[in-house]
Amino acid sequence: MTSIRYFSVSTVSRRGQNLTEKIVQKYAQGTNKKVFSGDYVTIKPAHCMSHDNSWPVATKFMGLGAKHVKDNRQIVCTLDHDVQNKSEANLKKYANIEKFAKEQGIDFHPAGKGIGHQIMIEEGYAFPLNLTVASDSHSNTYGGVGSLGTPVVRTDAAAIWATGQTWWQIPPVAKVELVGELAPGVTGKDIIVNLCGLFNNDDVLNHAIEFTGDGVAKLPIDYRLTIANMTTEWGALSGVFPVDQTVVDYYKDRLKRLGNGHPRINEETIAQLSEDAKQYQSDPDAVYAKHLVVDLSTLSPAVSGPNSVKVSTPLAELAPQDIKINKAYLVSCTNSRLSDIQAAAKVLKGKKIAPGVEFYVAAASSNVQKDAEHDGAWNDILEAGATPLPAGCGPCIGLGAGLLKDGEVGISATNRNFKGRMGSKDALAYLASPEVVAASAVLGRIGGPEELEGKPVHPTVPVKKSIQSGSSAATATTEDDGAAVEVLDGFPKQITGELILCDADNINTDGIYPGKYTYQDDITKDEMARVCMENYDGEFKNKTKAGDIIISGYNFGTGSSREQAATCILARGMKLIVAGSFGNIFSRNSINNALLTLEIPDLINKLREKYKGSDELTIRTGWTLTYDVTKAQVTVTDENGDVVLQQKVGELGTNLQDIIVKGGLEGWVKEEIKK
Repeated sequence: MTSIRYFSVSTVSRRGQNLTEKIVQKYAQGTNKKVFSGDYVTIKPAHCMSHDNSWPVATKFMGLGAKHVKDNRQIVCTLDHDVQNKSEANLKKYANIEKFAKEQGIDFHPAGKGIGHQIMIEEGYAFPLNLTVASDSHSNTYGGVGSLGTPVVRTDAAAIWATGQTWWQIPPVAKVELVGELAPGVTGKDIIVNLCGLFNNDDVLNHAIEFTGDGVAKLPIDYRLTIANMTTEWGALSGVFPVDQTVVDYYKDRLKRLGNGHPRINEETIAQLSEDAKQYQSDPDAVYAKHLVVDLSTLSPAVSGPNSVKVSTPLAELAPQDIKINKAYLVSCTNSRLSDIQAAAKVLKGKKIAPGVEFYVAAASSNVQKDAEHDGAWNDILEAGATPLPAGCGPCIGLGAGLLKDGEVGISATNRNFKGRMGSKDALAYLASPEVVAASAVLGRIGGPEELEGKPVHPTVPVKKSIQSGSSAATATTEDDGAAVEVLDGFPKQITGELILCDADNINTDGIYPGKYTYQDDITKDEMARVCMENYDGEFKNKTKAGDIIISGYNFGTGSSREQAATCILARGMKLIVAGSFGNIFSRNSINNALLTLEIPDLINKLREKYKGSDELTIRTGWTLTYDVTKAQVTVTDENGDVVLQQKVGELGTNLQDIIVKGGLEGWVKEEIKK
């Protein structure tokens, strides 16, 4: 079936809604019916944030023919990714963003203010029980305070600027029940690192997650923000915690700092929040696609990697392996809040970073850094020998100082350790909590804080977990009733090409379009085509040609929201890509940019059997795929012309065809503006 997923939700009008569906209902436009998983809805989010990509969004916006944003109170611009870059080109881009924001009356936060996601929390844009989107994959972070945060891509952001709205398909919703209480020394980062490793078979891929259970009440807000942040790496589209007394108390404490004149965090909004929290709870008869249960008391400190968030190993197993490190990082929107800095400082106080190790620290925001300086924690970290960086993303996205070099090993409190993301693709990157990162920096190897006191890392206990499948998100099948699918003028009735096998699961957007090119906004189409799939296989450019069809494994396009992961494939002249499954953001970018995608698990499985044992990363198979749009059918023939697969796929509706025909969402919005 196509990567646009269809869900069968029979008799949904007679059942209750879960929290995700209730929040979407609040922001859905043009409907008077209850909305559920599987529904395509037009949404008008409370806020839409963009960061360094604000200028490309603005360029798209102006290219649409729009002159004024629909609602300047809806839009937020922050500068956070490449803040160390003082080149003329980058400073000009930053100046353009600031000028545009000022002209449009948009809230603007300059370089040095902090990471956009942290600002969205601190300034109350991402407020409990609202729907807030960002043109960045880590907008899931907002779920830590009970806001439904989900990513959109640049074209979506431009559409929201122009119309106030975009489209979204409500995903299946997974309930993740956290029971029990964490043991001493186990953190929020350990929870999500364990979850990514324990449930690593795409169990929550493209789901919305709702965290529940008696264990939630014992988790502080910073832990919740870290967990919600990395639901992105777990494969989810959102990760929402309930609005409980911990959340309300967090905002009451925040109000003491801000005073009552703040437009979003004030006595009135907090009082209303307490009332809304009673209403916005999952109904007793709400349906979930899956139900996962984890006993927090059985979790232990864990380390992710190397170079994969799906590999999670207890620290007690890694520490004795004497894995030497070259660099350590306490940066990013994941673990650079005040409590994280304080936790690392407690480990580092009175100690020194090991010889040969570089330790980099950057606060999540300038406010966080000021608090850490006042507390003394910031100085404790610097006294240990850490190198400070400005509040921003920096090495987490592979920009600025301190990147990993060939053959180096790094341990980081960030969210992603994809191959090549934090520097060289020939380096190894691990993820861990701030405490473990700090201890490792002192030890010169991966290890725990207790080792600095001459004690061994605490042994692990068997983890108690369970997973159950639900019934609300069964994939709908397309019945062959003989009727032809309507095809709009200008849309191809048939697409044919040779299959090019890229035999790997979880090929991420860094692998498809390397991060070092992401913010080079003047890169040409030919250059994009040349670097397509560069981090996956340097020979890809020599083995492929226009008209080919990529066939890959599961969760293709996972990772960041960079739109170029789709457009670089188009730049190579490829109009269709097939996979076992796709990362949702990649699917969205594809539709928005007129790249067609098909999910055909049987096909990748057949090719994997044929090429079992091959060490080639990119293989010209000699098999030809023909996609008959009118019949919603795919036929694959081998080198001899014999049919090896014939399969029905989901019908491509005229609404999505219309977006493709108009060259993507950008073209579609132009037509809507004309109307």
